[in-house]
Amino acid sequence: MINRTTKFLMSCCLMAGISFIFINGADAQELIIPADVSAKAAEYTAALKLDDAAKSKRVESVVAIHMTQVKDWHNAHPATTVPAGINPVTGSKLTELDRTIIADSAMPETVHKDLMEGLRKELSTEQVETILDKYTIGKVDFTMKGYKAIVPDLSTTEEAKILGFLKEAREMAVDYKNMKQISAIFEIYKTKSEQFLNNNGRNWRTLYSDYTKKIKAEKANKKQ
Repeated sequence: MINRTTKFLMSCCLMAGISFIFINGADAQELIIPADVSAKAAEYTAALKLDDAAKSKRVESVVAIHMTQVKDWHNAHPATTVPAGINPVTGSKLTELDRTIIADSAMPETVHKDLMEGLRKELSTEQVETILDKYTIGKVDFTMKGYKAIVPDLSTTEEAKILGFLKEAREMAVDYKNMKQISAIFEIYKTKSEQFLNNNGRNWRTLYSDYTKKIKAEKANKKQ
């Protein structure tokens, strides 16, 4: 875990390509923040429109450090580090995507903890959610709109439960490197949401089928 002094130095000196040395126990580690990561961290932080330059820089540093650690872990642990095998739930052979997710999920928990604690220390709950939405390109809102379209009479209780699942997905997904992985994490929680609807007296398969038929019919009418 990066200590406070090192975090302060990083926030003061954050820029493309700078090497930082920090000590974790007896091990010395080097963290290099690439130019593209630095730029993305600055973009995410800018979305908050903070009027405190020092706070903005600290948030930018927290995000840049997290992104770099995720990227470094991903690059150092390709799919080939996970033996080929089967998914014990489905019995299907593990795909390359499955194996990259397994490899990345083994990243030390402190990486996620440092991100969330760093953001919550500086930002409100709504501002933290804005940063997480930037990581996941707004998938919570987009997916929630999809559920509301498919289930027009979604109850307040159902909406709250599904939204909770999607927010769980969002927080988990920030620790993954690319959109394929992020989408796969959301699929886990979408499955939970659909199972919840089924257990709540709905029939997800029928609802989805009716929705797709409706969309096809609307498209056909537009062509006439």
